[in-house]
This record gives sequence, C-alpha cells and structure tokens, in this order.
Amino acid sequence: MTVDLAAAAGFLATSARVLDRRRFDLLTGAGGPEPVLAAVDGYRNPDGGYGWGLEPDLRSATSQPGGALHALEAFADVVPATTPRAVELCDWLAAVSLPDGGLPFALPVPDPVACAPFWAGANAGASSLQITAGVAAAAHRVAAVDHAVAGHPWLARATEYCLAAIGGLGDDPHAMVLAFSAQFLDAAVPAEPRATELVEQLRSHVPADGLVHVAGGAEGEFMRPLDFAPLPGGPARGLFAPDVVEAELDRLAAAQQPDGGWSVDFDSYSPAATLEWRGHSTVQALVLLRANGVL
Repeated sequence: MTVDLAAAAGFLATSARVLDRRRFDLLTGAGGPEPVLAAVDGYRNPDGGYGWGLEPDLRSATSQPGGALHALEAFADVVPATTPRAVELCDWLAAVSLPDGGLPFALPVPDPVACAPFWAGANAGASSLQITAGVAAAAHRVAAVDHAVAGHPWLARATEYCLAAIGGLGDDPHAMVLAFSAQFLDAAVPAEPRATELVEQLRSHVPADGLVHVAGGAEGEFMRPLDFAPLPGGPARGLFAPDVVEAELDRLAAAQQPDGGWSVDFDSYSPAATLEWRGHSTVQALVLLRANGVL
C-alpha cells in the first residue's frame, strides 16, 4: 500500500494548523525541531501550561491536561532534540496534580464556547487514569532523552498513580482508558519494569482483533490495535498477532482520502476542530506508518 506524501502536504497546506504543517516538515526532512517548538509555543500560557485549542475540542484559553498531552506529543516528535519547555510543563503538571498523583480529566473551564461537554463538564476534583496515562506516556517518550524530565518528581508520582490504577482496573474499563493505559505501559517499561507484567492484565479486556467500541462516542468510533500499541518493540504489541498489526497498518495507509488527508471516526465540536483534527490525524497517521516501517 502506498501513501501520497505530496497529496498529504497539499491537504495540510489547505486545511491544517501551522503546528501540524511544521510536524510534517520535520517528519519528511524538510524542517527541523525549532519550527515545531516555536509553533507549540503559540499555545503556551505564562503558568507553563498549554491551552488555546491545542486540544482541538478544548478551545479554552486556560492551561489544561489535554493541552499538556499535545505539547508533550510535539516534544516527543523532536527527539533527540530537547527543550526546556518540557521540564517547565512538568512543573505545571506537578502544581495541578491531585494528592494521589493523578491529573483531573480537565481543570475548570471558564470559557466553554466550542468546548466538548466532556471537557467543560469534567470533575476537576477526581483523578482520571485516561488523561494521566496519556500525558505520562508522552512524557516518558521525552524522558528517554531528557534527564530533567526523567528525574522530575511529577513523572514519578504520575507513574506510580498509573501503575496502581491499571492494576486495579475493574471488569469493564472504557475503551479509551484501555488504550491510554496500554500506551503508558509501553512507554514506561524502560524506566519501570512492572509495566510489562501489567500489560497481561489488559489482555482479557482487548479482543484479538483489537476493536473496542468507544462507549458514548460516535457509532463507528473504535479503539484499534494501533491505538493500544502504536510503536513496535513494546510489550503492548504482544496483545495482537503480527497479522492483525500488519492488516491495521495496511488499513491505515489505505485510509488516505482523495484530498490527501486522513479523517477521524469521532465527532468534533466546532468547525475549527473538525479541520484541526484532520490535520492532526494526517500527521499522526504518517508518524505511525514511518515508525512501523511502512513509509
């Protein structure tokens, strides 16, 4: 299966954020880390956190855990380059974490226009395994080359929270909790060997084909094998037979649309988010295909 990079570039030029265009340039060798980091800086607040729609369905200007996830995602893109913004973000995350070490799904949203209701109405007083695992997974990828992030107290506390919460998952965890938990375990295992053992606890919740419907989401919205184990080499890949992963990579490559971009299977909550998610999805698809040797 082939991918048309020229068509992808055209789609991004037509419809995507500067951030995703810079990430695409980095991926294809047309640009370096500095423009990516400069684009992320546009979403940064003076408190060290990130808002302003960096999470497309969370348009609030306020710093949010969802914004932190996407900022760390970009910081992981530029590895082996590092940025002092990463440890500054860890400081912010430490300041907003709850006593058990977890992050709330979202902090209070005083400007909820065009924000998805699950963000605007989140309980700021309860830790969320979903968001904590997602943020910590991206942080562990950065920590692989950034000693300041690797040794930050926030990451240690968040890691302990996630390990304990995953170990105590109930009988019917949400699909997105499962996916972010698997991603976290994959990213954390170099620093925390206990993560490998916990992957086996997820096996009973993940069918062999890796398709888990997202309860409360769109009718056709699923977590898929590459949502659980996006990168090769980690223990989460062991949840799936090799042919399942190969078929999913073929499906992902074939999902490029006639306009050059990729689409998403979930609902967006504003016209801006609809386009921004497609730009993000396009870059993420290409990142995954390259990481898995398809591109």
